[in-house]
Amino acid sequence: MEATSVKPAIKVFLIEDHNLVRAGIKSLLAQLQGVEVAGEAGNGRDALRMMKEEMPAMPDIVLTDIAMAGLNGMETTARITKDFPNVRVIVLSMYANEEYVMQALRAGAAGYLVKEAATSELELAIRAVARGDTYLSPAVSGKVIDKTLGRIVPQNSPLERLTPRQREILQLIAEGRSTKQIADTLKLSVKTVETHRAQLMSRLEIFDVPGLVRYAIRVGMISSDL
Repeated sequence: MEATSVKPAIKVFLIEDHNLVRAGIKSLLAQLQGVEVAGEAGNGRDALRMMKEEMPAMPDIVLTDIAMAGLNGMETTARITKDFPNVRVIVLSMYANEEYVMQALRAGAAGYLVKEAATSELELAIRAVARGDTYLSPAVSGKVIDKTLGRIVPQNSPLERLTPRQREILQLIAEGRSTKQIADTLKLSVKTVETHRAQLMSRLEIFDVPGLVRYAIRVGMISSDL
């Protein structure tokens, strides 16, 4: 009698900053046959550190929220896809907004799933991305799908003209961090943070903190309830 080969489980790493939401998603993942939760983190910065320093083996898929304090899901996605090219990322979001979807895909995400999706859709997304496909939630409009397929060439947004470090500092400014706090968090000098701050304001043509906060909320970098 021939031995049947057992297909390896799809290893998923979960990033979500709300403990109850993370526990709920983790419970759903545990119910999926052939899917294994390989780890979890409450924010993007911790997730990157864990993947670089603590995990014995890389996950197949990272499932990440967008709106997270400190380092949002877009930047987390961009860093994961750059540092770990074999790891595929699915972004979880409350929004089916066209701009958010395009940002996630430009950051390197292989999937975009709205949080109100059913468990069956979560499973579809994980299995599709695991086999190399791109998965977009059906809640995403046809116009967005057209853009992602390359039928429409999108204009570069002002946000994309910022460097990753400038985007990171923008988020921290919008969260109310002082220049000294940002410098301490990112292990930079105060002068370097001030230089990045001046440059990002110039590139965005926004020269006051309230304006930066409004912009960060509008592009999904932070949520309005932070």
